[in-house]
Amino acid sequence: MVNKRNTLGRGLGSLLNVSEKKTEENIFGEIQINKIEVNNDQPRKSFDEEKIKELSQSIKQHGIIQPITVRKVDKDKYQLISGERRFRASKLIGNKTIPAFIRDTEDENILELALIENIQRENLNSIEIAISYKKLIDELKLNQEKFGKRVGKDRTTINNYLRLLKLPPTIQKGLKDNKIQMGHARSLIAIETSELQLKIYQLILINKLSVRKTEELVRNLNKEKKTISKTKTKNDNLEKIESKLSSYFGTKITTNGDDKSGKIIIPYKSTNDLNRICLLYTSPSPRDQRGSRMASSA
Repeated sequence: MVNKRNTLGRGLGSLLNVSEKKTEENIFGEIQINKIEVNNDQPRKSFDEEKIKELSQSIKQHGIIQPITVRKVDKDKYQLISGERRFRASKLIGNKTIPAFIRDTEDENILELALIENIQRENLNSIEIAISYKKLIDELKLNQEKFGKRVGKDRTTINNYLRLLKLPPTIQKGLKDNKIQMGHARSLIAIETSELQLKIYQLILINKLSVRKTEELVRNLNKEKKTISKTKTKNDNLEKIESKLSSYFGTKITTNGDDKSGKIIIPYKSTNDLNRICLLYTSPSPRDQRGSRMASSA
């Protein structure tokens, strides 16, 4: 016999925006394990076998405290929504049945339900969350802001997770395997090329850099790059002007800028040299002198 229970609570229901009619009743009961199929789209992809064994021993001794959640897909067939670790551990010790909430939900809500349940229980790693976010955004055709409201996260948080998927696979795996933290990964995102990202990633592992040290390293790296990028190659026009000015003033003159704006740098070696340059600057050019003579002779 199955018992009817109220929905999982206002918090989860409001996060999912599921209508009260659909979630008004949940059926609770013992279900045969061989009638449950796992959901291939569920957010959690990696399972620690040792922890599953530990959980199975706990279940053997104390039973299942928190029932799994499933939905009915056929007459005698159920699909797992959440609780795959408990499901696997129960199978491991040979349990024939498992306590479960049977939810009445549509296909499009399954991944969302599984994601919310796992996030609330803090069972997912950062990459699993990022993959789930992207899948849901694509399937539900929502922008980041609307999706954030749907799962109770702000847009910045959603974006930070999605950006992790742009990192090279090696770094993503390192994050999944807890070799680095989310803070490390966020710093690596700020590096433009994947080659350099991988080099810094190796430095983090070899030197066991903290998140703070990594942030400092990347910040200094980007500063150097900006300084180099500001030293632009001068175009031909500016080089010609530099050459003419250097010839006129008798010293190596450089420009800093572009065709629109910039600075002319005139170096001097001594006070006498500065006076010489100033005299040349205030004196009329040879062209002006020729023009003046032609005007007077006319």
